[in-house]
Amino acid sequence: MDVNYAISFMSKDWIVANSISILYLISCLLIGKSLSKKNVEIFAKYFTYVFIVVYIIYHINHIIDGTWSLNKRLPLHLCGFSSVITCFILFIDKKQYWFEFLFYAGVLGGLNALLTPLIDNYTGTNFFYLEYFYSHTSIIILPLYMYYYMGMKLTKYSWLRVFLILNILLVFIMPIDFLIDANYMYLKDPPAVDHPLVSGEWPYYLVNLEFAVLFLLYFTYHLFNSPLLKNKSTN
Repeated sequence: MDVNYAISFMSKDWIVANSISILYLISCLLIGKSLSKKNVEIFAKYFTYVFIVVYIIYHINHIIDGTWSLNKRLPLHLCGFSSVITCFILFIDKKQYWFEFLFYAGVLGGLNALLTPLIDNYTGTNFFYLEYFYSHTSIIILPLYMYYYMGMKLTKYSWLRVFLILNILLVFIMPIDFLIDANYMYLKDPPAVDHPLVSGEWPYYLVNLEFAVLFLLYFTYHLFNSPLLKNKSTN
């Protein structure tokens, strides 16, 4: 059985799952802070290896359960793109543009997924429940880790570049949604969960979402370049 499983905001399940996710995030960042420069990269790669293994097991389990399909399992959601980038970004030389996309998509997409959990791949097993929170927290952790401990930075107009890239992706993904009866990036239907940034019916909620995403990208850039959160080592 493959059903949507929405976890209500501030419910017991929500509080427990997000508390563990926050503990996981803080632990990884504190570990990174305590490591030497050489070990920072080693830890990041082991972190990625584990992520890749879990990502592969996720798809294998869906194949075994008979719930893998083109209209559900392709990595065409924002968090799906972030997961794929997480798998390879540490192993390429030219990281900057990939990093900036991962930073905005991973941090914002991951936070959104944790605040309004919708396990649309839930089959009733604990693995998919745990994997949801593990993977969405991990795509927040890695870009933050790279930002604070691996010398990566957000360039001046990175927020605008990522916004334009997202809109280019939208042009390609929307027809795919209608062609294979999917809902990647929620371009065909609003998410099946109460969401403060989504209001109205198709296509009007997409217009509202455009402005919300643009603001969040701009806000995130300035937040992480403020004295409060700026990585001073990249000055």
